[in-house]
Amino acid sequence: MDKLRRVLSGQEENEELGLTAQVLDASTLSYSTRVKWFAIFFAGGILCSILGTALLFLPGGIKLFAVFYTLGNISAISSTCFLMGPLKQLKRMFEPTRLIATIVMLLCLALTLCAVFWWHKKGLAIIFCILQFLAMTWYSISYIPFARDAVIKCFTTCVS
Repeated sequence: MDKLRRVLSGQEENEELGLTAQVLDASTLSYSTRVKWFAIFFAGGILCSILGTALLFLPGGIKLFAVFYTLGNISAISSTCFLMGPLKQLKRMFEPTRLIATIVMLLCLALTLCAVFWWHKKGLAIIFCILQFLAMTWYSISYIPFARDAVIKCFTTCVS
């Protein structure tokens, strides 16, 4: 569209864009599109997690619970890629302040599925899902300034 505007206004450049610039130009999304896809992925993640929790109470539903809960968390995490881009998201996930929460979260995602499908340990799968939730919460509040400090202070006040 920009090229058409340049041609019509008589400002066409003779140089062709490089391959990287062409790919980036073709793959950029508008702000409203980014927000829409963020909302779709985030809502899909919540829906999968709720559906997984509902399926937990069916006979043999532990496998469906583990899969849907894990997919829900993956969808919720990947939703932010639409807002900031996948590379920036990965860089921010592995910053020193979030490194431990990210590793624990990703490890629990994998271990939940291992516990259900390979080890056949239902209780262990539930524990890993709880750890997924805690790691996701700790990871998420790391984006709010001073939220971790407030949670730690609140927790230590309640315990002592």
